[in-house]
Amino acid sequence: MTASAMRTVTLPDGTVAPALGLGTWYLGEDPGRLDVQLDALRAGIDLGLTLVDTAEMYGDGAAEELVGRAIAGRRDDVFLVSKVLPHHATRQGTVDACERSLRRLGTDQLDLYLLHWRGRVPLEETVAAFESLVSRGLIRAWGVSNLDVADLEELVGRPGGTGIQTDQVLYNLARRGPEYDLVPWCRDRRMPVMAYSPVDHGRLLRHPAVRDLAAQKGVSPAQLAIAWVLRLPDVFAVAKASTRAHVVEVHAALGIGFSQAELDELDRVFPPPSGKVPLDVL
Repeated sequence: MTASAMRTVTLPDGTVAPALGLGTWYLGEDPGRLDVQLDALRAGIDLGLTLVDTAEMYGDGAAEELVGRAIAGRRDDVFLVSKVLPHHATRQGTVDACERSLRRLGTDQLDLYLLHWRGRVPLEETVAAFESLVSRGLIRAWGVSNLDVADLEELVGRPGGTGIQTDQVLYNLARRGPEYDLVPWCRDRRMPVMAYSPVDHGRLLRHPAVRDLAAQKGVSPAQLAIAWVLRLPDVFAVAKASTRAHVVEVHAALGIGFSQAELDELDRVFPPPSGKVPLDVL
């Protein structure tokens, strides 16, 4: 699949985003690997993995600085996502955190800014800050991460809360809880879910069933796990890729489909939820 064939999702405000992007958790923290990681990010963008997800938390800003180097001179090619820590998510603290992220990223605007997880700051404060950032042009849109359905219900009931564009959550073969209520809740609002850690922090790469089916299909375990997450048209995903070879592997997941028999077998090994499951986080 070529970069031009990248599948997309549409956010509630009509913005189109790539269905698969690059995660940056733990990137930028090892000085000896910065050049390799920088090359990986640039290679991913070249392939069409132009959604880049980062956060002020990652390496205390080191990941954002690395991303800033990777996108220098090609900011318009990238759908850029970052996140504010919950203890910074006050009315003024969110604005200050965003401005710091923008400086590290070397840009004047984020495409999407997320509340990393819910803390003690009232949601209406964070939403007011997000809306202020939108009006100033510092972010195009905002969303949340690691919020469950009850939190989302509360959020959309707050002033400005209906401006939410996505919820980034842990979702993969081993963590299927969101399928019970969160994915349908978002689907009803035409809001795609963003999945992080589609390989479950590497655990799925060692699972015998994943390895066996991947071998049968002639793909890698990582490709199979990522492709499974992307089987839903209203889910998009970010996967960390720290080397050029890893980026190429991740990108190839876009071309993988499943037969019904294969999906049934994965359901047998990784059963879908039959009731409410509290949202998992990493």
